[in-house]
Amino acid sequence: MRDRFSDGPTGKAFAGAATLDESAEPLVELEDVALQFGRTPVLRDISLAIRRGETVTVIGESGCGKTVLLKLIIGLLEPTAGRVHFDGMDLAELSEKELTRTRIRFGFLFQGAALFDSLSVERNVAFGLREHGTMPEDEMHEFVCRLVREVGLAESVLDKKPAELSGGMKKRVGLARALAMQPEIILYDEPTTGLDPIMSDVINELIVQTRARHRVTSIVVTHDMRAVQKVADRIVMLAPVAQLEIDEPQVVFQGSPKELAQCNDARVSQFIRGESGARLMEKAYRN
Repeated sequence: MRDRFSDGPTGKAFAGAATLDESAEPLVELEDVALQFGRTPVLRDISLAIRRGETVTVIGESGCGKTVLLKLIIGLLEPTAGRVHFDGMDLAELSEKELTRTRIRFGFLFQGAALFDSLSVERNVAFGLREHGTMPEDEMHEFVCRLVREVGLAESVLDKKPAELSGGMKKRVGLARALAMQPEIILYDEPTTGLDPIMSDVINELIVQTRARHRVTSIVVTHDMRAVQKVADRIVMLAPVAQLEIDEPQVVFQGSPKELAQCNDARVSQFIRGESGARLMEKAYRN
């Protein structure tokens, strides 16, 4: 198992800025991807390439398919049309065994942290390590301690159960568990939902630090515009398929935080400012 957690000469993990290789092949690539459940289309003609080391935030109103997009990228769902590639591999062509091995290269921070209620913090963080037998037991405790410290928690939490933790602590334990398998890419599903502004900023800062320390690629689904400004190299905004014209692309914006602020598309500007605008009248008209 490669050690991407090695301490530097000062005894602290490296915290320099990650560097993107503009010429590198994409780590994740979606080609004309569509997905529908029954007769209901959720994603339509999505083409997206994400480079190694890049942090991409995916925004858009509820129901536009952001979490579904994450599930396609990790292979939990198969597209109705199009292809999803990870590190050059077409996920649809992998056997279940190959897909399981590939998923080990991902970390996933769930919206509600999704910790195992009956397990202690230590056993939650070490769960993947034990399941896959990637680390001797005598090394595991110290490794878990390092991860818990890295996400800003004291080692005194190791024996606690999830019910004894605050929402912010659960999110940080979830991040420590996601890091335990030393992933190449981390998928964050609404990482600041339900948190107060200060704890939200703590989580955002941890996303930035995690990328710098471990050179991971990050895809962050969020409604938190402060998070977008803090963590994103690139922003992708989706619109719900039901609101689009027949030939209109679902990706209504793609660009940097600076370009987002300058975008003159009414749907984009209303979303980032949290303004109902024409949507209030639209909903009233439909009712």
